[in-house]
Amino acid sequence: MKVVINGEETLLPEECGTLAGLLRLPEWKDRRLVVELNGEIVSREEYDQLSLNNGDRIELVHFVGGG
Repeated sequence: MKVVINGEETLLPEECGTLAGLLRLPEWKDRRLVVELNGEIVSREEYDQLSLNNGDRIELVHFVGGG
C-alpha cells in the first residue's frame, strides 16, 4: 500500500495494516511520537484500531532531547 509519510510517498509492507503496525517498523519503533493521520491528531489508544489505506497522509513528529 502506498501512503505519504512526512511528505514522502512510501510503500508499506502488508503487515502495516494499522497505525500500530506502521509504528512497529524499525525506523519508528521505540520513539516518542505525535501522529497525525489525514490531518487529524491520533491518540495512542487508537493506534491498534486505525486501519491504513492507500493514499493516507501520515505525519510522524518525534522528539529529540538535548540542550
